[in-house]
Amino acid sequence: MQYRIEGTTLPVVTITLTPGQRIFSSSGGMSWMTQTVEMDTNTGGGLGKMFKRALSGESLFVVDYYVERGEGEVAFSAEFPGTILDLDLADGQSMIVQKDAFMCAEKEVDLGLHFRKRLGAGLFGGEGFMLQRLTGPGKAFVNFDGEILTKELQPGELLRVDTGHVAMFEPTVDFDVEIVRGFKNILLGGEGLFLATLRGPGKAYLQTMPMDKLAQKIAQYMPQVGGKGQSGGLNVGLDQLFGGR
Repeated sequence: MQYRIEGTTLPVVTITLTPGQRIFSSSGGMSWMTQTVEMDTNTGGGLGKMFKRALSGESLFVVDYYVERGEGEVAFSAEFPGTILDLDLADGQSMIVQKDAFMCAEKEVDLGLHFRKRLGAGLFGGEGFMLQRLTGPGKAFVNFDGEILTKELQPGELLRVDTGHVAMFEPTVDFDVEIVRGFKNILLGGEGLFLATLRGPGKAYLQTMPMDKLAQKIAQYMPQVGGKGQSGGLNVGLDQLFGGR
């Protein structure tokens, strides 16, 4: 499959389709397409798949894109400042990604749920109990906040991460949360009460700018209007825009 990722702060992936190739995305995910591209909105595998997608933050329906003859192009844009990654998944290979990261994939790729087994990881890990699992074979595209750094964790190697910075990891990586050690660190350290922990072996992908932190930083500079304790319309708009990430 031919594709190109363009742009910097707000990138876009453009995919070239030929007869016999199909890609799918959540409904409403497409940005633009050429006139030869056809659309087919469907359940993506029945009611069970629809329910799982809803739990993972995706739409109930998916849209297939294909061409009958010649070539066509379909594009998917980032919804927030960040990075688009292309995942080349072998047969049976999986990646665990944060909710709402999925953009599109070849039809053979399975988009499913990943449940966090530990209570602490689900309650305090920043994304809830449910993440997305992408399983090959096929190419998939995901979008994360800010830049992406990759950490190759050796067996038993532990990485502590501020919650919200975990973008994606291989299934072999053990994800959990721990309480920040030290009374002064909790009260004065500014990192909150919990840290996410990633234990190898496997690759972990970290995002540099979680959108909730960006929203909080921008909100500090918004004017306060309407009396004490009441925020202006811009603050409300920012909360609605970024509150889900």
